[in-house]
Amino acid sequence: MMSLKNKLKLVVLISNAGTGTNLQAIIDGILLGKINAEICAVVSDRDDALGLERAKKHNLNIEICKSKEELLPLLQKLNPDFMCLAGWKQIILDEVILAYPNKILNLHPGLIPDTADASNKSVKNPDGTDALWNKGMLTTKAIANLLDQKATFAGSSIHFLTLNFDFGPVLGRVFEKIESGDTVETLYERLKKKENEMYVGVLEKLSKNA
Repeated sequence: MMSLKNKLKLVVLISNAGTGTNLQAIIDGILLGKINAEICAVVSDRDDALGLERAKKHNLNIEICKSKEELLPLLQKLNPDFMCLAGWKQIILDEVILAYPNKILNLHPGLIPDTADASNKSVKNPDGTDALWNKGMLTTKAIANLLDQKATFAGSSIHFLTLNFDFGPVLGRVFEKIESGDTVETLYERLKKKENEMYVGVLEKLSKNA
């Protein structure tokens, strides 16, 4: 087992847009010994985020960041190894991305290609059909687009945040078969479970390579 000093320091950024399932997945991954890390803070842009109840239950340090201009000074104070966006909806300023290259993990509800100039055909679904990038779409709109486009699979990617919107080095991808009669709610419920598992798997690899 790695010593405490080799544990990664994580900051998880949440908002009131979700229920905190990715935060909980990361907490559970650490408690189960899958992720060799500690959460040095859970940061929310609002004090009514449901994820804060999960943070309180596990006695985690909580920080409220009410404006995008406050984020960089806060991160500099916390000095994390990686930042995990988990439902964060506040705009991340360029200065933050430039200060932490390949350190900010983002979960995107689509299949991000490996090269920025590639079409979404550069990623294939398990059945060989073209995967949808869903660039510029937030979760509900992205899931609805999959249904509107009659895609055969939904998918999500975890990538490092870059100045190129919804693009950056991809750390993991998951796929979920779209079933007849799926709605945005039923499809996302299944996909979200795979997203939670993917976040743990990505952090597990990063912590082992630290």
